[in-house]
Amino acid sequence: MTQQARNLLMDLQTSFRFLIRDRDAKYTVSFDAVFTSEGIQIVRTPIQAPRANAICERWIGTLRRECTDHLLIYSERHLRQVLTEYLAHYNQHRPHRALGRRPPQLPPASLPAQRFRRRRILHGLINEYKPAG
Repeated sequence: MTQQARNLLMDLQTSFRFLIRDRDAKYTVSFDAVFTSEGIQIVRTPIQAPRANAICERWIGTLRRECTDHLLIYSERHLRQVLTEYLAHYNQHRPHRALGRRPPQLPPASLPAQRFRRRRILHGLINEYKPAG
């Protein structure tokens, strides 16, 4: 194992306790051993349950399509900043299908005249609009 891989595992050990994975044959015993040796518990999805991890995979796909596929991430610090900003947008402003195309935190019911203020998120990749006032 290279020094870079060891450093990555050291970082992972401090922030992760579990690794969720499917039961694909590509995950060998030695793959699991690397993580368990660092104190990370391996959790396998149920047998013949392709949708067991679907919610997480859907969210990751949304994150990639709407955010990270359009940006050049140049460091871990930059990635954390982008993810924090996108997460706030996702949970407070972005419309969700399950909520009738409304954001989780609804805006006030009565809107003033037709003046709105645009707020650029992620350097203009995403725009949010709020009543001006």
